[in-house]
Amino acid sequence: QVQVVESGGGLVQAGGSLRLSCAATGSISGFNIMGWYRQGPGKQRELVAVIDTHGDTKYKNSVKGRFTISRDHAKNTVYLQMNSLKPEDTAVYSCNIIILGIKTWGQGTQVTVLS
Repeated sequence: QVQVVESGGGLVQAGGSLRLSCAATGSISGFNIMGWYRQGPGKQRELVAVIDTHGDTKYKNSVKGRFTISRDHAKNTVYLQMNSLKPEDTAVYSCNIIILGIKTWGQGTQVTVLS
């Protein structure tokens, strides 16, 4: 059984920074993809950034240059460093891990950016 737990959300002024963490535990081996998604008020969930076991990354265009995803393989943990935050980044940020096509989601963490 794989579990995912996020942490690090909060309230920040526009232009500020936050770092989110996502730890996956359980039966994890081989190739996998871990990533961050977000769902803003009245919006659909969207991909923010993902990183695979090889370290290949993919970002939403609007966060490129501001957000950085990284991972600690030994801890099965990914981090999302968010800089130059904007009010439009306000959302519930959720993490998932994909192993052999099976997605496991965390509960999400709220990020609120004040203008």
